[in-house]
Amino acid sequence: MGDAALSGLSRQERLELLRSRIAAVPARGEAKNLRIPLGAEEESTQVLQVPGALADLLPFGGLVRGSVVSIAGASSLLVGLLASVTAGGGHAVVIGRPRLGLLAACEMGAQLGRIALVPDPGPDPVEVAAVLLDGMDLVVLGLGGATVSPTRARAVVARARSKGCTLVVADGQWSGAELRLDARVVGYGGLGRGSGRLRSLQLAVRAQGRAFGPAIARLDVQQVDGRIEWVTPVARPAIVQLPEAVSI
Repeated sequence: MGDAALSGLSRQERLELLRSRIAAVPARGEAKNLRIPLGAEEESTQVLQVPGALADLLPFGGLVRGSVVSIAGASSLLVGLLASVTAGGGHAVVIGRPRLGLLAACEMGAQLGRIALVPDPGPDPVEVAAVLLDGMDLVVLGLGGATVSPTRARAVVARARSKGCTLVVADGQWSGAELRLDARVVGYGGLGRGSGRLRSLQLAVRAQGRAFGPAIARLDVQQVDGRIEWVTPVARPAIVQLPEAVSI
């Protein structure tokens, strides 16, 4: 789904092309779902996989299917989510992020054949995302600095929930997201004064949701046995609960 396929088409033609491409995607359902019991009842919540070290920060240990997640900060966070979901057998599409680091995703274990790209979605990326919620496990939407109105956001949220697809929004304002993730680079490993080579990134990842207060984890993204892994640093507290007013 590149620029050449979408350029010069009308809005309706773009949507029809996207629908036809989605129809050609292999049947969804191969993604590994974690079923998290909620109580004495038989109900459970299905979640998509996230990097192992990040899972400890989230109440359900992953991204809840049908939810909307807002992310900000270091791009390693988004790349890690894509890698985990597609490595687990899920299908993902990235809309409006032409500079996405596919090499980094591959090094984290992403299955590139399960990632579709729409680098230039045209004037209405939100509508493109709404169409692609049908048939994908994960939809990543780059808003390019735009703000989505609460009314429109609610309509897309309802569609995501009905389709069981997780929507991740970045680079803009989206009201009503059930989970907000923010990753900031706080250090580097392997570098000295004018020498060495970058071997790891040290991230502070902050999570906050409707059902839980803000928490922060210090995580490392580093090379382990020839691939890039997310790990919890030794001898550091993995998770620290923060008061509502604190941000990173």
